[in-house]
Amino acid sequence: MHALNAEQAGKIAAALTYSTGFGNEHTTEAVPGALPEGRNSPQRAPLGLYAEQLSGSAFTEPRAHNRRSWLYRIRPSAAHPPFRRIDNGTLRGGPFTETVPDPNRLRWDPLPEPAPGTDWLAGLWTLGGNGDPAQRCGMAVHLYHANAPMERVFSDADGELLIVPEQGGLLLRTELGLLAVRPGEIALIPRGVRFRVELLAATARGYVCENHGAPFQLPDLGPIGANGLANARDFRAPVAAYEDVAGPVEVVNKYCGNLWSATYGHSPLDVVAWHGNHTPYVYDLHRFNVIGTISYDHPDPSIFTVLTAPSDTAGLAGVDFVVFAPRWLVGEDTFRPPYFHRNVMSEYMGLIEGAYDAKTAGKGGFVPGGGSLHNMMSAHGPDRETFDKASAAELKPQRIDDGLAFMFETRWPVLTTSQAAEAEHLQQGYDDIWQGLERHFRP
Repeated sequence: MHALNAEQAGKIAAALTYSTGFGNEHTTEAVPGALPEGRNSPQRAPLGLYAEQLSGSAFTEPRAHNRRSWLYRIRPSAAHPPFRRIDNGTLRGGPFTETVPDPNRLRWDPLPEPAPGTDWLAGLWTLGGNGDPAQRCGMAVHLYHANAPMERVFSDADGELLIVPEQGGLLLRTELGLLAVRPGEIALIPRGVRFRVELLAATARGYVCENHGAPFQLPDLGPIGANGLANARDFRAPVAAYEDVAGPVEVVNKYCGNLWSATYGHSPLDVVAWHGNHTPYVYDLHRFNVIGTISYDHPDPSIFTVLTAPSDTAGLAGVDFVVFAPRWLVGEDTFRPPYFHRNVMSEYMGLIEGAYDAKTAGKGGFVPGGGSLHNMMSAHGPDRETFDKASAAELKPQRIDDGLAFMFETRWPVLTTSQAAEAEHLQQGYDDIWQGLERHFRP
């Protein structure tokens, strides 16, 4: 198996077609006649293929929450040798016990340049997380910086992976087909789905949310009504595409926090046809239908939720994915940037492009590829420069179109890894941005 260079991968990405819709029952075949009709597992599957079900949920979960796909493949997934433990590199898994929970506000610059030959998997660097993948609860925050295509295949038994590119696009070759994801878009790889990452540029950098709990779903809209936020029609799922490749292929599996490897005699990306709803997808964040005030005050940032992973408590997410997309600000007699705040949820924020309207950019500031962590009940809000500017601004309609930021928001504190707590790119003096806020009280 030979990975493609960026130019070759780009040509393939440009020609991709997709099936659309979030949570849909997709049906696709790369070879006509590969899908059986009228049943899932006939006595002899068409074209000499093997029928196999991939379940992302328990069989008996409610129909609305059930995730499964039927795959028709050249060889069954069971045809592999034993896995063996390998080194985790800079990838970490829960439970996160390397450091004590930290109430301090933290901010990091972008990851440093990777060593030559670093593929996407080797370039994963874990900032922290919570919960326990063995108990299927919690989440983890990873970043990646890569400069080489993968020639191995990866799958994550611990959870689904929400990939947020910040620099350089990715070509994702999955069992269910190919996806291209570029900065300003997100991709989701469901739990257990095998995939390989090739680069659409010389280097690629971005963020990953690993969700161990209930799968991401579209949030309920409540009083918003039937439309708004992320529209289901804008999510793109792959169409069937397969590799019929013999020879040694390394397959790496993340299982209960650790990496395991096996050498297959064939590519496991050999699904010729499939149908179901346990599928990867891509979504363009610029298509998010922003809802906001047309009178006064700043709405809670929950209105910017793209995807939510529910917990056992109604309205309390295991993890939310929130985007601050281009939008108009028109609030009257309103402090328009995000307000000063303390929150029972914990927030990891990243920046994809431009600047964020509550934080100053530039050297030592909040920059694309960097990130900040405000754990449970940590006080945060605009820095002094932003506060002074917004307090004195003329309140005319204002277009925010020079930035694209996001948050992974989670119900539990994010415990940092030792490598994150001791990183050279951890900014020192982050608290200083609030120290200049002066007393204005005049009784």
